[in-house]
Amino acid sequence: MQAFRNCGLCASGNLLKGRTDFLIARRNMAVMRLSAACVQLLKDKANVFCRSSVHQRLLRLPEVARSNTVAFSVSSSLCAVPFTQQVENLSHESLIRRASCLVTDSANTYLSQTTLALVDALTQYAKALHTLIALQKRYITSIGKLTPAEEDSIWQVIIGQRVEVSDRLEECRRFESNWMNAINICELSAEAAYNSGAEHACTATKTNLQVAQCKVEELRTISKEAEKKLAETKAEEIQRMAEYASSIDINDLEDIPEAYLRED
Repeated sequence: MQAFRNCGLCASGNLLKGRTDFLIARRNMAVMRLSAACVQLLKDKANVFCRSSVHQRLLRLPEVARSNTVAFSVSSSLCAVPFTQQVENLSHESLIRRASCLVTDSANTYLSQTTLALVDALTQYAKALHTLIALQKRYITSIGKLTPAEEDSIWQVIIGQRVEVSDRLEECRRFESNWMNAINICELSAEAAYNSGAEHACTATKTNLQVAQCKVEELRTISKEAEKKLAETKAEEIQRMAEYASSIDINDLEDIPEAYLRED
């Protein structure tokens, strides 16, 4: 009888324990479902937040911060000098060196443009001189062989070409003034770059100076030679006109156009 009672109690205990385990399992399942719902909700919120423009801008903040530049100015009268935000490059010496490099770059650009303009002006001036020389030589060979109308026509062309030569020379002088300013600026910027420790910028500027000066000097030599030939042609023209005047009667001088007797 006692054994039967003990068996009954064990069975009841086991039944109660089994029911308790079942309730615990159901509670755990409910907790797991609630946790899964929370996780899914957080995922949805995170996706919406990631798609927002504000979050996109926030995500780009580190990249923008790395590539952004900082403006540094000594006073309101000085221009800001941009530089990459790196701790090791924030010294005064580094900033001055960077600024001197910017100055040399601008000076080289100014020198390049003024040199190109002056070289083109000198080239056009030399061409105009050679054209005038050819016209005057043609006139010299035809003295006394043309009718007054033909001679007047040739002289009109010669006078027009002389005006062209004068205009080209004035253009050369104007561009040469700008070019000389560029030379001075480049020399000063090269010196500033050297003093600040930017040896590469200094060397590049000096090389550009030498190239520009050599090119301009070459065109100047060509123009000087053309001017010399023009002077020789004018002297030859004067001599030829004197010979022609001495070979005709004084009464025939009235038929010589006034332009023939005029010296330039």
